Amino acid sequence: FVLDSGIACPVLAGYPVGPNNQEYVLVNNKCQCVTVTSKFVPSKENPDEEVLERNIRIVVPLKARENISDPLSPLRTTFVYRLSELCKNCEPIEIELGGAIYQAQQGNSCEEPQTCYTYDRNECYSSPVPLLYHGEVRHVPAALTPASCFAE
Repeated sequence: FVLDSGIACPVLAGYPVGPNNQEYVLVNNKCQCVTVTSKFVPSKENPDEEVLERNIRIVVPLKARENISDPLSPLRTTFVYRLSELCKNCEPIEIELGGAIYQAQQGNSCEEPQTCYTYDRNECYSSPVPLLYHGEVRHVPAALTPASCFAE
């Protein structure tokens, strides 16, 4: 896999609130199985100082398909992780301009579809399956993540 670290993660964490060494989750990307956390730890050079430590946890899914909605597609052999894309914040916020409230997007390139290496449990994935109906084969979509596809 490739980890493109050309751009540092632009998210900063604050000091822990309590006396315990609290870790902050900066990124939790279920689509690409990546978690980025940060916490303050004693410096190795000067134990009286604290430095910000970032941890990147990447889970590479075994037997992931090139097209996760097609169980017959070839196995994925290349995984690309770009910190700049993982850290982008696409959540809209409300800002006030000239007395009016507007919705603003915090990140750029948020319209581009994200490459998923595994199922995002919030998304509905389906795949066509052949079904013999009155002597005729029809391809009917079958839910690969039923909990996300059907209302309770």
